[in-house]
Amino acid sequence: MTLNEIAYNILNTYRGGRLNHNEHISLDQIKFTVKYYRAMMLRRDMAKNGFVSNGVEQDIRCLELEIIDASKCCNLKTNCDVYRTKHTLPKFVRLSFNDAITYAGDATGLTSYQIIEPHMVQWLPYDKFTAGKKKVYILDNYLYLYNGSGDGAINVRGIFEDPEKLTKFTDCDGTPCYDDNSEYPLPMDMLQMLTQGILSGEMRILSGSINDTTNDAAQDKGSPQPPTNKGK
Repeated sequence: MTLNEIAYNILNTYRGGRLNHNEHISLDQIKFTVKYYRAMMLRRDMAKNGFVSNGVEQDIRCLELEIIDASKCCNLKTNCDVYRTKHTLPKFVRLSFNDAITYAGDATGLTSYQIIEPHMVQWLPYDKFTAGKKKVYILDNYLYLYNGSGDGAINVRGIFEDPEKLTKFTDCDGTPCYDDNSEYPLPMDMLQMLTQGILSGEMRILSGSINDTTNDAAQDKGSPQPPTNKGK
């Protein structure tokens, strides 16, 4: 089930199955609506059930790291090198107490690193038992790796607000982590609820608006009409 299939299904349901192209609702607008409904529904579901399904998780297989100075000022160096991803991460779905990042670890996807808050880094050298362990934290949408000596890349999985933002990330063979033909990370059992919510919400409002068919930058007079099948 792709995003295109979901959007077409919603539009076709709105049409009542009729072959009608007279409505003024674009597929791009429906896709945008699907994205924020998905984020809202997943947040509510995880708050209620506390369970993360593999069906909603996405995998950034190979995030390259670079060594930079820890200073956030352009002309002020701290002489403290840190490992940071070359690219910013897409926004995660917001949970009750943290972002929906489910895994960060080595490139095999099997060895996880502890995810910590940035303010904890200054105290890590004094940790008696885990001071030498690798840990990750997110700052300004970049992912940082503490004790990352020798690491050239890191694997990250999570539930992202906009799955399409992963198109800029690629696998080792150059294959994008997401494209228009990818399976959309939404469980099938949520599709009916999402479709019903959009049809009774945004689509209902849009269907009540008046078109400008005369191309005079003003709404046409009269009441909006429901879609009809003029092809029959």
